Amino acid sequence: MTDMELADLADMTAALMQSRQTTLPKRLAAPGPDARQLALMLEAAATAPDHGQLLPWRFVLVPQAARPRLADVFGDALMARDAAATPEQLAQAREKAQRSPLLMLVVVDGRRGDPEIDLAERIVSAGCAVQNMLLMATALGFGSALTSGKALKSDGLRRLFGLACGEQALCFVSIGTVQSHRPARPRPAPRDFVTCLAGPGEAAAAPEWADSLYVF
Repeated sequence: MTDMELADLADMTAALMQSRQTTLPKRLAAPGPDARQLALMLEAAATAPDHGQLLPWRFVLVPQAARPRLADVFGDALMARDAAATPEQLAQAREKAQRSPLLMLVVVDGRRGDPEIDLAERIVSAGCAVQNMLLMATALGFGSALTSGKALKSDGLRRLFGLACGEQALCFVSIGTVQSHRPARPRPAPRDFVTCLAGPGEAAAAPEWADSLYVF
């Protein structure tokens, strides 16, 4: 690629990253991604860095026909945590399973392949895969969100998704058409998260060029 083409690609990538924002699942509606669009998202996930080529993560789609089973898990998990939960609270917990046209669970395997590759690396790889998927969803015109919660650690959810020993549910990914937009949240500036390793007798500080970086 020429320098001009690389510059254009960098500008397009920056614009894509800036346009991505979280949209709550309750504001994501049909239509969701079709089979071709979903394939593009999953292919994007496959480009994530993966130390040792372990493929230590997987995605489990939750189709509409399976949502009632997930709703039962959410309701049972709430009752296990709070036996005094009201009918309204139970209904709200169950309703979360019905939000967004595309819903999938992200699962990380802490034991797959080389045991010397730490769980933290596996989770980072999963996070990269998810971010790649969210960026592709944004490029295709969809909104998206990551959600978690105490139900992810429940025995009922482990049974429903057939999680093996060593696997853990990391989060849910929701993707759909945005029904209402909200202002994008402020992005942190590089100075907020970049420092330089100090030399002898020096104090750690953000590099002078941090303030001039392009902020997403």
